[in-house]
Amino acid sequence: MSDPVLDRLRLIRTPGIGPVTYVQLIARFGTPAAALAALPDLALRGGGRPPVIADLRSAERERAAVERLGGQYWFRDEGDYPALLAELDSAPAVMVTRGDRGLVSRPVVAMVGARNASAAACRFARQLAHGLGEAGVTVVSGLARGIDTAAHHGSIGTGTIGVIASGIDIAFPPENRELQEQVASQGLLIAEQPPGTEPLARFFPARNRIIAGLALGTVVVEAAPRSGSLITARLAGEAGREVMAVPGSPIDPRAQGCNLLIREGATLVQNAADVLEMIRPIDARSVRAPASRFDAGPDADPGEAERRAVTDLLGPVPVAVDELIRQSGVSPAMVAMVLLELELAGRLERHAGGRVSANG
Repeated sequence: MSDPVLDRLRLIRTPGIGPVTYVQLIARFGTPAAALAALPDLALRGGGRPPVIADLRSAERERAAVERLGGQYWFRDEGDYPALLAELDSAPAVMVTRGDRGLVSRPVVAMVGARNASAAACRFARQLAHGLGEAGVTVVSGLARGIDTAAHHGSIGTGTIGVIASGIDIAFPPENRELQEQVASQGLLIAEQPPGTEPLARFFPARNRIIAGLALGTVVVEAAPRSGSLITARLAGEAGREVMAVPGSPIDPRAQGCNLLIREGATLVQNAADVLEMIRPIDARSVRAPASRFDAGPDADPGEAERRAVTDLLGPVPVAVDELIRQSGVSPAMVAMVLLELELAGRLERHAGGRVSANG
């Protein structure tokens, strides 16, 4: 009898299985075990070689490491997965956590900013995080130097979430090891990468999408014009969340990013009350029901005509999936299935904003 946790891990750790692919495979086949069994055939239908499926022993070793560290898995297809984060197509298929998951059920605000932040900005961030915590808001940040560290210190006693770009057992920067342990024991620590993974540069933008995705809004406190903090703010805006910024002196380079955000429409923030006003609940009568997803359901079995209609429209330039549906005349479920087959065959690349392109 298969183990659901190990089946999920093997599916997620298989090369070519991204967040969108994982969700569609589960929607199509119902269980991770059934999805694993279907991978070779799907890749062949997409015109490529079957992927090398992650083996059982590596999944067993990973689970043992997570348990040894006192962590737990948070799978996207489980009922208690953070609802706001799940709204993102790119939401992680699995995260490793330590601490109180109940913190995500409260209103959550992200706070990010410069690693080389000024003393005044760090003091402001700490006070702002404390004020938000006193109002019942959970503060999420990235456990980096500067503003992130100040935000965690300010909210450690009221509710803080730290999202890291490494495995759950690795602290970066090293001087925040004690703070990271405090976050894990008094708040919630989240890592997308498996235990033992070093914090490589490519993992930081992925970490930022989790920070933005967990929160109703993101507050930027000091940031250079080209910085990871502005990437987080952009991701928040793309997800339809509030983007807020603390203004600074025009002669301080560390304030240029925040001032730019405000000029482009971000909300100017001076205290916790300003943030609370922006994230207060909207009258339910004015909220539209979310649009249904184009998931590949059990009846989505495209024939050669449907496959050709979709693949002929693909090229090296990313195109929106909605545009493929419109131009091909193929049903959304079948388009999703064709794209799934192509991705598993290594012939498709997914991009931000629901866009895809031919791979090679």
